[in-house]
Amino acid sequence: MKKFSILLWDVDQTLLDFSKSQRDALCRSFQKYGRTLEDETLALYVSINDVYWKRHELGQVSKKELLTGRFETLFSRMGITDLPVEEFASFYQKALGEVYFFRDDSLELCQELKDEGYLQYAVTNGVSSTQRNKLRLSGLDRIFDDIFVSEEMGEPKPSVKYFERCFRKIPDFSRERTLIIGDSLSSDMQGGNNAGICCCWYNPGKKPRDSGLRIDYEIENLWELKELL
Repeated sequence: MKKFSILLWDVDQTLLDFSKSQRDALCRSFQKYGRTLEDETLALYVSINDVYWKRHELGQVSKKELLTGRFETLFSRMGITDLPVEEFASFYQKALGEVYFFRDDSLELCQELKDEGYLQYAVTNGVSSTQRNKLRLSGLDRIFDDIFVSEEMGEPKPSVKYFERCFRKIPDFSRERTLIIGDSLSSDMQGGNNAGICCCWYNPGKKPRDSGLRIDYEIENLWELKELL
């Protein structure tokens, strides 16, 4: 008998390489306004964006404040005053949903797991239109049994409310038979802890563990998951 029958997949930096998509979308956004994306600008944006997402996970800023605030902060730090923030943010978000890069041949893995009878769901904090378009283009949406985007669920990971709303949409849901797989300690592993389900940390960069979190499994390549199921 299978140990788990329900798999909850994080999307960005787990199934899909968000870092590459982010660079591509930012590059296109700056090019639209006649500018070049420098490595220093990218690094600064990434650090600012990470702070905004963590604050959003903690309920300190809304999704709308996140989407524009990160660019307001970036432009302010860079001394840029001639770019339309909301227009730039909107273009970037659209561009972000138009490109994708798989990690560890994740599409083939998910298809194999589907063929083996596992129920698979996307659990993501991304913007609904961006995530759904990206999953559609990549073909992952045809594999998943459902897609749960925080914007539609009314709460972000790691909120218990987010997961409880997801669970209500999963037929014959069982906590004991559910596993979440993700790269983020603060949203995926913390969320799994909060929701009382088993957690598999995808950690290809071999980052140190947070001693305060329960991590049931740790993998460096997504295909290692098959040995755990």
